[in-house]
Amino acid sequence: MKDRMPRVFISAAHKSSGKTTLTLGLCAALHARGHAVQPFKKGPDYIDPLWLGMAARRSCYNLDFHMMQRDEIAQHFVRKASTARISLIEGNKGLYDGLDLDGSNSNAALAKLLGAPVVLVIDARGMTRGVAPLILGYQAFDPDIRIAGVILNNMGGSRHESKLRAVIEHYTDVEVIGAVQHDTSMQIAERHLGLVPANEQQAALERIHHVGARVADQVDLHRLLAIADSVAPLSVTLPAAFPAPAERVRVGLAHDQAFGFYYSEDLENLRAANVELVEIDTLHEQVLPNLDGLIIGGGFPEMFMEQLEANTSLRSSIRQAVEGGLPTYAECGGLMYLSRSLCWQGKTRQMVGVVPGDTVMHERPVGRGYARLQPTGDDHWQEPDNIPAHEFHYSSLENLPSDSIYAYQVTRGHGIDGMHDGYQSHQLLAGYAHRRGSGAQGWITPFLNQVRAHKLRAAT
Repeated sequence: MKDRMPRVFISAAHKSSGKTTLTLGLCAALHARGHAVQPFKKGPDYIDPLWLGMAARRSCYNLDFHMMQRDEIAQHFVRKASTARISLIEGNKGLYDGLDLDGSNSNAALAKLLGAPVVLVIDARGMTRGVAPLILGYQAFDPDIRIAGVILNNMGGSRHESKLRAVIEHYTDVEVIGAVQHDTSMQIAERHLGLVPANEQQAALERIHHVGARVADQVDLHRLLAIADSVAPLSVTLPAAFPAPAERVRVGLAHDQAFGFYYSEDLENLRAANVELVEIDTLHEQVLPNLDGLIIGGGFPEMFMEQLEANTSLRSSIRQAVEGGLPTYAECGGLMYLSRSLCWQGKTRQMVGVVPGDTVMHERPVGRGYARLQPTGDDHWQEPDNIPAHEFHYSSLENLPSDSIYAYQVTRGHGIDGMHDGYQSHQLLAGYAHRRGSGAQGWITPFLNQVRAHKLRAAT
C-alpha cells in the first residue's frame, strides 16, 4: 500500500512537558471540526490510549519497538492511518530518549520509520532566550528528523509568549504553531500508574471537550493539518489476510472500572479470530455466563477491592470455572484479583483465591519497565522463546507454595518473585508481565489453542 496518509509525531524535549494533554486536546479539537483523527501512542501504555481514543472517537493503537518488529509497526500504522484525515502519534518521554545508546528505539527512530514530521512540545516555564539553543540543538542532533513546528506550553502570559515567539523567529527556522497558557483547568487527575483511566472517570467526556476547546483557541489547527499534509507517501507491503477459523468460541473479558488494560489491536484480532468477546462486570455480575475461555487484564483492583470482595457469588463462580479447567489468561491486576487476598493501606480483602498467594500493595513500584520472558519448559501453553513484555506493578505476591509451577523464567524484569512469572494451575496462566497478544510472540494464539481444545473436550 502506498498513500500519503497525513501524519504528525507529537513529541517533547523531555517527559512531563504536557504533550499528552495537548495531544488529547488536538484529537478532540480536530474531531469537533469534522476530521477523522487516528491516534497512536508510542510505548506500552494502556491509560493514555484510553483518553486519546475517547477524544478522537476512534481506538488508539500502540507502537513500540520492544513489543513489535519494525515491519509490524509500519504495517499496523498503515492499516489504521489509511482511513483517517490525520494521524497523531504521541511519543513517550523526550524526542531522543530511549533504551539504547544508538537511539534505535527512540521516539525519533519511530518518527523516521513512519516518515512523520515532528511537532515539538516545549514546557516554556521560566524560559526566554534559552528556548532557541534548545530547538537548534534538537534540530542538529539528527538532521534526518524534521522538526516542523513547536507548541509552547505552560506560558506565563501574553508578554512571555511574545518574547518566546520573537526569540524563536529570530534564531531558528521553526514555526510556532501554538502557545498554550498555563491553565490548571486542563489538568487530568493523576494516580500511581499515570492518568486516571477514562473508563473510570464519569466526567471524562466533559473534561476532554474542555481541553479540546482550550487547545483549539491557542493552537493553529490549519497549520497542523498543513504539516501533516506535507509528508511523502509511505510505501508499505501488507501481508495477505488469513480467513478466520470456522469454529466460533465465547471468551469472557473482564471489563469494568477495576479492569480495563487491553490493547485495541488485541481485542480486534481476537474478534477477527472468530471470538465472541463477552464483557464481564466483576463488580456487579453474579455468575459467569457459559464461556469457552476467560481473560482478566490489568487495572486498579485495589481501588475497588471492597466491591470485588463483596461480590462473593462471582468470585466463587470464577474459582469453580478455573478449577474446572476453563482456559484463563490474567495479567497484573487480573493476577491480583485471582489471588487469595489483597492488602492495601492497612486493609485486607478476600479475592478469588484460585492463586494460593496474597497480594500486598507497596508505596513504590516492585516491577517497572520492559521485561523479557523465557519459557521454563514447564509451560502448559508451549510458547515461543524470548517473549517481550513490560511491567508496572506496585504489588508483590506473597506466600505462594514452594512447589508452584511457573511458565516463564524472567530474563529481564521482576515478575512474581524476581526470577519467575506466569503462575500455572489447571488451564490458568497468570502473571505480572503485560504482553502484546498479537504477533508471532503474542499470547492470543496459544490461548485460543487452549480455548478450542477445551471446547472440543467439553463437547465429547
